[in-house]
Amino acid sequence: MSLRLGDIAPDFSAETTQGPINFHEWIGNSWVLFFSHPADFTPVCTTELGKTALLNGEFSKRGVKAIAISVDSLESHNKWVPDIEEVNQVEMNFPIIADPEKKVALLYDMIHPNASEKATVRSVFIIGPDKKIKLTLTYPASTGRNFTEILRVIDSLQLTANYQVATPADWVNGEDVIITPAVSNEEALTKFPKGFTAVKPYLRKTPQPNL
Repeated sequence: MSLRLGDIAPDFSAETTQGPINFHEWIGNSWVLFFSHPADFTPVCTTELGKTALLNGEFSKRGVKAIAISVDSLESHNKWVPDIEEVNQVEMNFPIIADPEKKVALLYDMIHPNASEKATVRSVFIIGPDKKIKLTLTYPASTGRNFTEILRVIDSLQLTANYQVATPADWVNGEDVIITPAVSNEEALTKFPKGFTAVKPYLRKTPQPNL
């Protein structure tokens, strides 16, 4: 099943390290970072889950819940968590889904047979409160994710969901943004009272509107 941006994230029920969940109920009115790791007791994954736990405050202030998954068992997850906490000097503060039958991994197309028939690739899904998929990323098993980039993308997604703007290359929170072409110059004067600069007729920059 190939999931695309704007699709409703498939619902499922599963066991996690923090108890059973129904995914859509668990999401509630939050944004969600849903990501997979190839296997428990692997070095890159140990750093990734620890980094996510360390960034819990950054995710929380953005209204984002984090949840991870692999095709290992709940027993395996529970044995691995102490290692994650020790290596990263952090307390695990988000759930890891157990998916030994690969039901969720297959539902979200996390297993790429040409890469591995048994393990999930490093998939990333950002899901909005409307349960729709806002972003997908796929990393090979050998490459750890850039969580600074994931936070940057969340900032952009949340900003552009509420204002008629887009974010330029390498944008970070606090920098100028681009007014979308659908907004006329006349409308822009009302919508963006801080003013705007027309670099080109189709490229108009304005200070970030929610600051």
